[in-house]
Parts: sequence; structure tokens; C-alpha cells
Amino acid sequence: MIVTIAIRNLLYDKIRLGVTLTGVVFAVVLIAVQCGLFVGFTAATSTVIEHTGADIWVASRGVRNFDVTTPLPQKTFYQVLSTPGVGTARRLIVNFGNWKKPQGGGESVETVGFELAGGIGAPWNLVEGDATALSMPDTVIVDELYKAKLGITGLGQEAEINGHRVRVMGFTRSIRSFTTSPYVFCSLPTAQTVTGLREGKMTYVLARVAPGADPEAVRQEILLRVDGVDAFLSPRFARHAQVYWMFTTGAGMALLIAACLGLVVGVVIVAQTLYATTMDHLGEFGTLRAMGAANAYIHRIIIVQALAAAVAGYTLGISLSYVLVGLSERGGASILLPWPLACGLFFVTLGMCVGASLISIHKVTRLDPVMVFKGR
Repeated sequence: MIVTIAIRNLLYDKIRLGVTLTGVVFAVVLIAVQCGLFVGFTAATSTVIEHTGADIWVASRGVRNFDVTTPLPQKTFYQVLSTPGVGTARRLIVNFGNWKKPQGGGESVETVGFELAGGIGAPWNLVEGDATALSMPDTVIVDELYKAKLGITGLGQEAEINGHRVRVMGFTRSIRSFTTSPYVFCSLPTAQTVTGLREGKMTYVLARVAPGADPEAVRQEILLRVDGVDAFLSPRFARHAQVYWMFTTGAGMALLIAACLGLVVGVVIVAQTLYATTMDHLGEFGTLRAMGAANAYIHRIIIVQALAAAVAGYTLGISLSYVLVGLSERGGASILLPWPLACGLFFVTLGMCVGASLISIHKVTRLDPVMVFKGR
């Protein structure tokens, strides 16, 4: 009976129902997009770290994020390699450079140079070309998302990085850079050439532990044996980079504040529309009061109305949000909406609508049944 009355109240005025659902949908999409941007940008800050396959990252002491660090001397590599428990060690170069387009003009890029043997640090999600082509000197792989930005239309085209000519031999998909400087993957010798890091220098040493070894124990041993470095387990280094970019720089806080503002705006819109819906049926609620209906009974009707609006609005809103997620894959801004976030948003929507209905409940609780006989 309660559900029937609540649904009929919502369906009685189709225009009012449309306004209510629009408010819920707007709130859901706004919150989903802002939270999705936060998740997407967070993932971009550590995407290379999480795809290298390394167990331990060794960097110069005091490194604050993946993208900006200082070179390590050649001896560091051999010290890490000789540490008990280290099975494999590879050098990695990460450095910013200037990309000169074939047609003229330039862009900032982030060169990622790795040792081809072992593949630690190699690009992933290749859709054109082959990573083995990087064995040829002065060859690179970029992401297809940045073709226009880099002035590249196809395989085999040439450009310049810091005045050194390079040839594009492959394209990846969906490897976004948080810094807006596209990643350019190449072999370690090519990276040394274009970045000027000669004499065996590197910016990172990536280690995989030997079978049966404890990664944390090996990390501690590296810190004891190697001077002037920090060593991180890969998950810890990924979080280190995420915290730096998303909170230390303020970029993440701006997105979180926008998401909170979306929630506040959503609550205001939904509260107003649910309140208006309740006011349209004030006479019916007064009749129920006059017939002896308890406040709790009427409150349940209003809450069921709010829950119904929440479920319908969420369904439409999350569907539209996933459409926007699909469209974002073609642009520079990445919106990620994993299912835990989508599920969490469902409960946020329920709470938002039920919370907004409390305003209506307060009004109805103070309703005088005599109004029914006074024609309101």
C-alpha cells in the first residue's frame, strides 16, 4: 500500500516527475564525472610504474614523483644488481624533452628509455607496430591519442627530440600522461642520445627479486648497501607519485572539492523538487492525517518516493556517465568509472534523496488535519 501510494504520487504529475528525475540525473552525472576525473588523473600519475613489472624502484634520494628526478651514477646499477635477493636489474631513463614536429612547431614530451632485454619498462597496449623495432637506433613509440599533438599521422614518420632525429615505429593506446607531456618510449641507448645522459647514467634502477626472496627484505638490503638512493616497492612508489600530484600540488583537491560541490548542488536540486512534489499532494497527506494515519506511515510514503526517484535517476544518470566515459577515451582527459565507484555512487544517491526528503517530512509532520476541511 505504501509503495503504491508513493509511486502514484510521483506519476501523478509527469512534468514534476521529469523535473525531479532531471535533478537526480544531473547530480549523479556531475558527481560521477568529477570523481571519475579524479580517479583517471590519479591512475595517469602512476600508469608507467604499475606497468613496468618491476618489484623495486631505486631512485636518487629525495625523489618526490616519477616524472622529476636526478640521474644516478653507473655504479648504482651494479650495486643493486649485486644485492642478495635481486634476481634481475634494469636501467630506466625518464626525462623531459622538446619534440619538434615534422611540419614545424614543438611540444614537450617525456622520454621513457628502457633496456630491451627483459622488457622491464616497455610500452604496453600496442595497436600498431612492434616493440622489437626499438632495437634500431633512434626509433620511438608514442600513444595514438597524441598523434595530432605531436604532428604524427602514421608509422615511419620522423621528428626530433632535443635536436636528435627519431622515427616513430609504433603506437600504443590509452597511455595518458598526467603532466600533459606525452610519453615517448624508446630503447635505453636512444634515450641516452636524446637526453644527453651519457657515461652509463640513468634515472632509475628497476629490480625484480629472485624466486623465494622477500621484496621488502631486499629493499631494505638495497638501502643498506647503496648510498644516496631511495628504494620503493612498486605499489608504494605508485602511491607516492599519486599523493604528490593529486594532493601536494593541489590538483586532486580541486577535483575533490568540485565533486563535493556537485553533491551539494545535487542535494539542493533534489530537495527542492521532492519538496515541491510533496507540497502538490499536501491535501492528500492531510486527508491521511485526518483519517488517523500515523506520522510514521506518512513518513514512509515520502521516503519511498525519494527512493524510487533515486533508483530511476541513478539508472539514467550512471548510463549517461558511462557514455561520457566512452567519449573521454578519445580526448586528453581520462574519466575512469570503475564498478566500486559506480556502486558507491548508488548509495550516495540513495542517501542524497532520502536526506532531501527530510525537508518534506518536516513540513508534513507539522501539517494540521483541519486544513482538509478548510480547502487548504
